[in-house]
Amino acid sequence: MSERRIETSSDAAGNGSPIRQRMRSFRHAGRGLATMLASEPNARIHALAALVVVGAGFGFGISGQQWLAVVLSIGLVFTAEAMNTALEALCDVVSPEWHPSIERAKDVAAGAVLLAALTALAVATLVFGPRILSLAALGLEST
Repeated sequence: MSERRIETSSDAAGNGSPIRQRMRSFRHAGRGLATMLASEPNARIHALAALVVVGAGFGFGISGQQWLAVVLSIGLVFTAEAMNTALEALCDVVSPEWHPSIERAKDVAAGAVLLAALTALAVATLVFGPRILSLAALGLEST
């Protein structure tokens, strides 16, 4: 893992233009997302599911409102996964040994990811369920 220098308030105030500072912030954020995808198997599962759902959205020609629900659901899941990953990393540094409060914090964060994923599954069921059932019915009629 590479070391990153911690920026101080004097760095933010006088080191580089505001545009450079924003670009640096985006680089840090991008590195964080890349780290999450590289280190967290569940994040890769969520990414694969998101690709499948986006492909299904294009294939089924879902409406603008349905796209809104799908995109927000994907964002919700990735946000929860990123927060969970960050919290776990911080907990591991703060308390390398087992501690009941750390375990509780990690469990609650993991529960938030599960809740987000179940919400996304509900959205996917509402958006794609009727279309899939229609296809299944057409397949049964042709046999």
